[in-house]
Amino acid sequence: MGSGEKVFVYEDLVKHKDRNDCWLLISGKVYNVTQFLEDHPGGDEVLLAASGKDATDDFEDVGHSDDAREQMQKYYIGEVDATTIPARRTYKAQTSTAATQQDEPGFLFKIIQFLLFDETMYPGRPPAS
Repeated sequence: MGSGEKVFVYEDLVKHKDRNDCWLLISGKVYNVTQFLEDHPGGDEVLLAASGKDATDDFEDVGHSDDAREQMQKYYIGEVDATTIPARRTYKAQTSTAATQQDEPGFLFKIIQFLLFDETMYPGRPPAS
């Protein structure tokens, strides 16, 4: 970051997330893309959905061209103080009822019966289709 550049705190950045005032945070840099909303090839909704948060992953996942990256510079307004960015949330899977059924007595036995079923064990019963 060079001298004289504006430094924003994350809390201020997230306030700019509508059609009349839209900022993006990408790789620690802040861009005011309000004037670009109507011209964005992916549509304005894509930019609006990425505002109010760290949009780095959203931006990188698309695979923007070098020209797009160069064009961003005219919307650059400063950087964000990295110490003000909240930690990323991690996904915690919920346990389902199917997972808890495995703890029931006999569940393993049922699985083994299913895997080892042999038609000779039950004469006269047609094989499963």
